[in-house]
Order: sequence, then structure tokens, then C-alpha cells
Amino acid sequence: MELKFAFAVNTANRFKKNHFGDADKYLLYQVKSNELEPVAEENNIFKFFDEVQEHGSKKKGNEIIRLLKDKQVNVLVSMQFGKNIKMVNQHFVPIIIYQDDPGEVLEIINKHLHWIKAEWENKTADYNLFMIKNGILKSKI
Repeated sequence: MELKFAFAVNTANRFKKNHFGDADKYLLYQVKSNELEPVAEENNIFKFFDEVQEHGSKKKGNEIIRLLKDKQVNVLVSMQFGKNIKMVNQHFVPIIIYQDDPGEVLEIINKHLHWIKAEWENKTADYNLFMIKNGILKSKI
């Protein structure tokens, strides 16, 4: 099975320093021939879901998890994750990045793709968090 990634971006297709669930949309990429290729865009219809009741709502988190699992996503990429990260890493490999340009992020992830694939293939839940800046750091949540 090839991995599918969801990049949390704003309307201008740039990463923004906000939580994954607060993205305007998700750019979906799939690994083909050991490289990420774009496959689709998915509007975040749950961006404001249940936010009046509670910021970082579990209901909102569960809806986004369900949406992305239905799209067969395995890896989430964002500049930041909120308190639902402990729910997220039960289903997806989370990656925090520090660049706002998806093109730069693609280059970096393609260099480290073998680490991310190994994390997905060797676990069934409670995936480690990857932080990618100049290099890559893997840590428990």
C-alpha cells in the first residue's frame, strides 16, 4: 500500500502556523515511485465545527479523522497540532514542518520518506511525531 499525505494549508496553498484542524483545506499527495505526487484537494468543511463549544473539540477532531480516513490518508503534515494530537496519532503519522511553502516541504519529505514509511509499516497506532526542519526528529507524543 502506498502512503497518502494530507498537507494542512490556507486558501493560498501555503502552510500557516495554526492547528491542523483549522486549515482551510488539505492538499492530498500519494507516494508513487518513491516520491509524493498531488492527487486531490479537500476543503476542510469541519474548520469551524463545534468551535463555539470548545476550541480543539474532540467532536471536530473525530470528524476530521473520519474525513481523512475515508480518503485513505495515512500521514498528516502541518505547522502545528492542537490538543487532539493524542487522538490523531492513533490513526495517522503526524509531521510538524517549519516551512510555509508546500514545494519546499515536498522536497524535504521526499528525502526522508523511508523513515515515514517505516513508521507506518511497523506500527498500528500511537505513531511517533516527526518534526522536520533542517533534519528530521522522531519523538513520542
